[in-house]
Amino acid sequence: MTDPSIRATPVRIQSAVQPPVAGAAVRARVGISVVFAVHGAVYGTFATRIPWIADRLHAGPGPLGLALIAPAVGAIVAMPLAARVMHRFRSRPTMLVLLLIWCGALLLPALAPNLVLLFVALFGFGAASGMADVAMNAQGVVVEQAYGRSIMSGLHGLWSAGGLLASGIGAVAAQSDVDARLHFAGMAVLLGLAGWWGCRRLLDVGLPAGDHAPAFAWPSRAVLAIGLVGFCAVFVEGGSAEWCAVYLRTITHAAPGLAAAAFTAFAFSMTAARLVGDRIVRRFGPVATVRVGGVVASTGAVLVLVSRQPAPALVGFGLIGLGVAVVVPLAFAAAGTIGPNPAQAIAGIATIAYGAGLAAPGAIGGIAAISSLPVSFGLIAGLCVVLVFTAGALQRPAATAP
Repeated sequence: MTDPSIRATPVRIQSAVQPPVAGAAVRARVGISVVFAVHGAVYGTFATRIPWIADRLHAGPGPLGLALIAPAVGAIVAMPLAARVMHRFRSRPTMLVLLLIWCGALLLPALAPNLVLLFVALFGFGAASGMADVAMNAQGVVVEQAYGRSIMSGLHGLWSAGGLLASGIGAVAAQSDVDARLHFAGMAVLLGLAGWWGCRRLLDVGLPAGDHAPAFAWPSRAVLAIGLVGFCAVFVEGGSAEWCAVYLRTITHAAPGLAAAAFTAFAFSMTAARLVGDRIVRRFGPVATVRVGGVVASTGAVLVLVSRQPAPALVGFGLIGLGVAVVVPLAFAAAGTIGPNPAQAIAGIATIAYGAGLAAPGAIGGIAAISSLPVSFGLIAGLCVVLVFTAGALQRPAATAP
């Protein structure tokens, strides 16, 4: 059971116009779906051309790995500031500006002339990502409230789908030896136009008069309770995504191609589960969904931990992705009902989640270095179990239940 004192009080973000009718809510859902897909596509575009950037700057694994920490650091620093922006300005134009900045930031890493400036560029890239991330999740919660049923899981599924589609385009561009600066410029324009089209369909909302958000989103008790759920899910997701191929290669002695399929199994199961997850949430509610998901993910993690053959390990990683897929979308949805400053709560959850994503790969590697990789996945299994017992923090008030 969750302590009643940390349960949220529903807060409806006030609209600048009349309460949206069904048609406006459907239009807004289409718009926010496009925004999520565009955000994911920017990240997917960048990820496919990291080798090009490394080759251009003659960056080895060590310096490149250090530089790739910068986006998460930039996001963590910028996300609390996003709350102030969201509470100061109207939602629709703010979302448009932040999304266009995120699309434009795609060019920064490709233009960096050396490793020092690459770190700076990636810091800015991450900051732009984090600000847009908070804004789109806040808008997603508003649209979900107007729509009257759960949609957040599907929105995050579209983020993943956008990333997968863009990564396919990036793979073709890389295979064709297209200069990444040209590739990124073209994608920035294309995705910027798509984002502009989507943002035009969003609801123009803002906080009730008299509410003020502080400069930084310091987490309240309710945010920390939901943040723990999000932290566990993102840690499991990040650790599994970064280490699944290595696990199959070193522990099960899988061939390189089969080892790479571990990430495909993980990513595909997460994307598919998110795209259908809203139906499950509507039927069983967020708490029961996360608890069952925690059991599924725990089963998958234990299967990975004991596997010494590729096939069961692949199944295990698929189960992990399936189990944790809807947790983060539900954490954002629950945060949107907290207190007088919902964007501040969403920023707090996002900051905690990005912190988990930053810590997970290093923590798994550190434990593996002093023991073994299977032992490190014991931590993954443990955090999946924690999800089962902390899911009650996602209980929404009756007025905002899906």
